Amino acid sequence: MEIERKYLIHQLPENLEQYPSHKIEQGYLNTNPVVRIRQSDDEYYLTYKGGGLLAREEYNLPLTEEAYLHLRPKADGIVLSKRRYLIPLTEKLTIELDVFDTPYRGLILAEVEFEDMESALSFTPPQWFGEDVTLSGIYQNSLLSRGVAAVKPVWD
Repeated sequence: MEIERKYLIHQLPENLEQYPSHKIEQGYLNTNPVVRIRQSDDEYYLTYKGGGLLAREEYNLPLTEEAYLHLRPKADGIVLSKRRYLIPLTEKLTIELDVFDTPYRGLILAEVEFEDMESALSFTPPQWFGEDVTLSGIYQNSLLSRGVAAVKPVWD
């Protein structure tokens, strides 16, 4: 079960380069239910995600590079590209800060995953976080890949 909250970010935090990051490319073979392929640096995955916004089922299966490259042209819509920074927040929580490339250049989203619903619902975000867009759904990557999201990027 994946339990996460998502926020718009209007300005990058200082010293971002001090945090570990991963170059991510992902495409969607299906968006309802979500079936995603992802390359994160030199690792490859096939992911199934069930319905929902704050909490939903998620299963990850490893792929080989060959399998990923075979499936990539079969992705519907836009293959998304972004840099994900991993910023420690507490002993248990990490901010996953996604800085998107074209066609969503300027869009910056922060996600925080939780162990349980109570933690997610009682979470107070850092002051530099913008609007909580968890329940709107318009910033789900699967929707962004279809190019139909009414996204207003924060242009750098």
